[in-house]
Amino acid sequence: MTDPGPARITRIVIVGGGTAGWMTAAAMTRLVESGVAVTLVESEEIGTVGVGEATIPSLLDYNRMLGIDEDDFVRATGATFKLGIEFRDWGRLGDAYFHPFGTHGRDVEGVAFHQLWLRQAGLAQPGMPGPIGDYCLSAVAARNGRFTRPSANPQSVLATLSYAFHFDAALYARYLRDRAEAAGVVRIEGRVAAVDRHAGTGFIEAVRLADGRAINGDLFIDCSGFRSLLLSDAMDVGFTSWQHWLPCDRAWAVPSAPRDAPAPHTRATAEAAGWRWRIPLQHRVGNGHVYASDHVDDETALRVLLDGLDGPPLADPRQLRFVAGRRDRLWERNCVAIGLAGGFLEPLESTSIHLIQSGIARLMSLFPDTGFSAVEIAEYNRQMLREYDQVRDFIILHYHATTRTDSAFWRHCQSMTLPPSLQAKLDLWAGRARIFREQGELFTPDSWIAVLLGQGIWPASVDPLTAGLPVAESAKFLDHVREMVAKTAEAMPRHADFIARHCAAPLRTAA
Repeated sequence: MTDPGPARITRIVIVGGGTAGWMTAAAMTRLVESGVAVTLVESEEIGTVGVGEATIPSLLDYNRMLGIDEDDFVRATGATFKLGIEFRDWGRLGDAYFHPFGTHGRDVEGVAFHQLWLRQAGLAQPGMPGPIGDYCLSAVAARNGRFTRPSANPQSVLATLSYAFHFDAALYARYLRDRAEAAGVVRIEGRVAAVDRHAGTGFIEAVRLADGRAINGDLFIDCSGFRSLLLSDAMDVGFTSWQHWLPCDRAWAVPSAPRDAPAPHTRATAEAAGWRWRIPLQHRVGNGHVYASDHVDDETALRVLLDGLDGPPLADPRQLRFVAGRRDRLWERNCVAIGLAGGFLEPLESTSIHLIQSGIARLMSLFPDTGFSAVEIAEYNRQMLREYDQVRDFIILHYHATTRTDSAFWRHCQSMTLPPSLQAKLDLWAGRARIFREQGELFTPDSWIAVLLGQGIWPASVDPLTAGLPVAESAKFLDHVREMVAKTAEAMPRHADFIARHCAAPLRTAA
């Protein structure tokens, strides 16, 4: 008789709610349909971090996987649309550039568009070629306050548009909770006080609540935030700090009243010892100041935030403390950490929710049975740790690629030794502006190009293949692309009008 092997998992316990917990629960509702009991344990006494109100385009894939109607989601979460991030004062004081979603121009005969742009820029012809953002629809539309959804026609300039969202993270968690509970996920109110582990295997058998109840399971998912109750406290998985590369360790956050129609982009303004975010929602603006406590005191950091608000604050500021880094493993035995329980990277490029989504997707693709294959666990950890490292490198780039010397903070960032993986990318770029996307890497060459050029990191030369394309023809091509992008952006509706027409939120989301 054939050995049936390990039994299937029938009990999943998620510890912690918030965005990570309810995104995980909502994604697992299809397991409920097959007889798996999914239980989420959270306590109303314990608040959630919830500073991540800006996202990147990958969230559209998650929402589509769940069959979420986008207009309904936007209304329910007070959301606006996001075409990218405007960076101010990063390369040097007074500078500004835009990191757009979407692509710059289009390649020609195997030559990358940015190579043609760089060649024309190097010729220093009057009026040519203009900022590289002029050749990206997402950047031009954001500058003009325009938005519409992309075209499905690959020949249309509108097909190059890409977008994400700004939303209220607490409302998003509530929205997903309603869907998950309606599909059979069971929520238990309670605070985890202890974790029961098998004496022989070290596997988690149950989480024990403060009132004495024991919640048993086969697979435990740690969504407990910075506390990392399961992976860190119970399983004793170590933490690798990246504070020597990313010295910001605190943030103040406060909502404010809007003064103008919401812009379809996030704004990140560099300060003397960190940076400020501005995230426009439909009925309020999310603001924060991420800073390094070794370089500025809390009171001064708070004053910088409040002085930079465009409108009056709507609540008392709250402070967050953190260390950039990740756990040495995100899956240990029968415990998987999703979100902040596994690692934290500051919200400079809005990657927190993406890393939640990525962790969920990889868990579902490597979903275990009760045997918990060591090979599959190792593969999950390899992929997730690599992604954290790649995102880390992209964020470090913003700090390091600067000429600012006006504070000790920026002098440190400019002179620090980089991770070898990031240094290799910069070395490749420095020669002939080469950018390659590794398998599974989140950020596209267009993203790297926007930040490198935006912060003044120019290559020594360009791709030799550009020599096969006549300069005059390239100039005409660039003119045509810029003109088509400008005309397409001008024809788009205003961002506020698009929201009012399709997905305006009720005023109750203003809190």
